[in-house]
Amino acid sequence: MVAKELTIGTLLAVVLILAFKGFNVFPVALFAGIGLFFLYRTEVIDFVESMTEQKNKDYLISINFDQIGGQEGPKKELLEALDFIVNKDLVSKLGIRPLKGIILAGPPGTGKTLLAKAAAKFTDSSFIATSGSEFVEMYAGVGAKRVRKLFSDAIKLAKKEKKESTVIFIDEIDVLGVKRGSNSSHMEYDQTLNQLLVEMDGVKSKDIQVLIMAATNRIDLLDDALLRPGRFDRVVNIPLPSKEGRLEILKIHSKNKPLDDVVDLDSVAAQTFGFSGAHLESVTNEAAILALRNNRVNVIQKDFQDAIEKVIMGEKIDRVPSKEELYRVALHEVGHGFISEFYRPNSVASITVAPRGQALGYMRQINSENLLETKKTIENMIAVTVAGAMTEKIFYSEFSTGATNDFKEAINLAQKLINCGLSDLGTTNCDILPKEILHTKINSIIEEVKVQTEAVLIQYKELVKDTAEYLLTNETISGEDFRKKIEEVGKVN
Repeated sequence: MVAKELTIGTLLAVVLILAFKGFNVFPVALFAGIGLFFLYRTEVIDFVESMTEQKNKDYLISINFDQIGGQEGPKKELLEALDFIVNKDLVSKLGIRPLKGIILAGPPGTGKTLLAKAAAKFTDSSFIATSGSEFVEMYAGVGAKRVRKLFSDAIKLAKKEKKESTVIFIDEIDVLGVKRGSNSSHMEYDQTLNQLLVEMDGVKSKDIQVLIMAATNRIDLLDDALLRPGRFDRVVNIPLPSKEGRLEILKIHSKNKPLDDVVDLDSVAAQTFGFSGAHLESVTNEAAILALRNNRVNVIQKDFQDAIEKVIMGEKIDRVPSKEELYRVALHEVGHGFISEFYRPNSVASITVAPRGQALGYMRQINSENLLETKKTIENMIAVTVAGAMTEKIFYSEFSTGATNDFKEAINLAQKLINCGLSDLGTTNCDILPKEILHTKINSIIEEVKVQTEAVLIQYKELVKDTAEYLLTNETISGEDFRKKIEEVGKVN
């Protein structure tokens, strides 16, 4: 510290002497300022952070586990782990070592941050949150210093709030905890991770128990040292919600919205396969926005239908295809829908030719909730993906670029069938197969399905044409109305 002060004093003296003698001191002052910045870079960064960061000291936790829907399994597993903090006297008598860390692993939007906040309230702990990206800087030692400060602040906050425990939540920990050596050109990552490991090993406070919770959707990237017992002791997987979970989430987010009496949230839950809690919140919010745009005081079922399509595909766009293109798009999408109903009745949610995002049309399915798939199931899925192109071939004798993504999906499904050992190649792996053999087999699978799909579509050509013409006039047809049209000709099975 004395050396730094002497340096500053010397620089100021030189600048003053040169200025007194009439020299232009601006270049000297500029270089002196740059030198001082690097000399005091850590102090400058800390000062800027103290002026700009939003402190967690007065953070009010207002969420509990009852307000989090669709994750009953993870909640139960998390509550079992938190009992070590709540019942710490019994834990001490039994000689149980308290958990130091819990990782919440799962796709984005599944409620990992909400669960961490609820954990803090459940255990009556103080709560301090941060993100992995906040620890990584280009300056050596800054990240490690921030880790030390985080743990120090957490304990101080708990003492201030007169709590016996504190929860530190680190979001996107894969940024901070990536395997050491992954960033060979930037050793600051490794130094910061090393400091986190040291802090987790050395968290000692006679009065305050510290629980570190972290969230990630890439647990495979984390360093093994983080995941060993004694650091992050538990990994709680937070999956995408099931249909029942989605219904529960929709009910929670719809509580403050005036729904029409005939709104069927169960139907909405069935149509939102693969949606996270964040997606479902967006659906309910978009539905209310659509009701506002149409000057209605209640949210109706159509608002939810339109909201689902908006969340999946994006906002409607002004780009309008020509009448000939629009008819081709209608045939393409009806082909998808017809084959979907042929192999899996009641699977179509809606078909539309209203351009959204990058798509000129869209057939929305009610996906199956089955966890296992057979060879026949995958082949039927391939049939649905190629049905649009095969419909174009029947009516126009050729494909169009509109089927590009469909064929990419068909290739992925064919690879899945091969990888699962469901093809006549037997048990194998696409990664070790020669490219020629793999390409030939994928092509063979898809071509066989294309022939079968085309035969079905030719049989019901007039029905496909009639429905496409209906779409040109009405833009959208619901799954229910689509099935009624099919029943006019006869049940498809």
